[in-house]
Amino acid sequence: MEPAREGKFEEFYGEGLVLHSDMPTLIEQIRERGLPQHVAVIMDGNGRWAKKRDLPRTAGHQAGAQAAERLIRFAGGQLGLRHLTLYAFSTENWARPAGEVDFLMELLDRFISEKIAEFESEGVRVVVSGDLARLPAALQQHVRNAIERTAENSTLILNVALNYGSRQEIVRACRMIAEHVASGKIDPAKIDEHTISSSLYTSEIPDPDLIIRTSGEMRLSNFLLWQAAYTELYFSDTLWPDFGPDELLRAITQYQDRNRRFGAVEEME
Repeated sequence: MEPAREGKFEEFYGEGLVLHSDMPTLIEQIRERGLPQHVAVIMDGNGRWAKKRDLPRTAGHQAGAQAAERLIRFAGGQLGLRHLTLYAFSTENWARPAGEVDFLMELLDRFISEKIAEFESEGVRVVVSGDLARLPAALQQHVRNAIERTAENSTLILNVALNYGSRQEIVRACRMIAEHVASGKIDPAKIDEHTISSSLYTSEIPDPDLIIRTSGEMRLSNFLLWQAAYTELYFSDTLWPDFGPDELLRAITQYQDRNRRFGAVEEME
């Protein structure tokens, strides 16, 4: 996963992307203004991308996996982002046709198993948010292998939301806390926001500063509901397979232009 050299962005990140000729300068300017600690992405629009091209939905998912690979490479290598969460498969996605679900499971399995060595060598640490128990055994094993082999990496923390639903995550946290209360480990009077946050899948990573959703939809779809309390939202009309480094930089630039007060009142000059 060699970082792209100046002038080589189209070659490295794939054909069909609209990239700025002054990309290295733009990256440097964005870094100087301060990158968000954590960017999370709802990757939406694979099916519509395929339909526009008279292709099967599976082709859209395949193209979406390639877009995810491009983004991981760019975010961790060229841009220097610290935390990236990708919404890979939701708890609601099980309601899709069985053939499509089977294809997605196979695609995720292949993606993770084929990228483990690359992630390991390039400093990408893989963590997972979601319930692995329902996933195929081979996929579970490859996920755990990726987590174990990359555990010491720190260049980019890649959080894969896999069989993830935020409401399910909060229910799980409540059950864990209730069990600790019942066993005497937690005093109910001392339960606070930190108690809940530390019981979530994302307990070891910061809340997202920026959530991006592609394909023009404007909702969170059961994604990081607790963690997104003060997150900036960016909605892109771009279908996920066409989402590239230029669109990510556009989202971050807009994020940097916003005034994040976290409920406080800005002091008058």
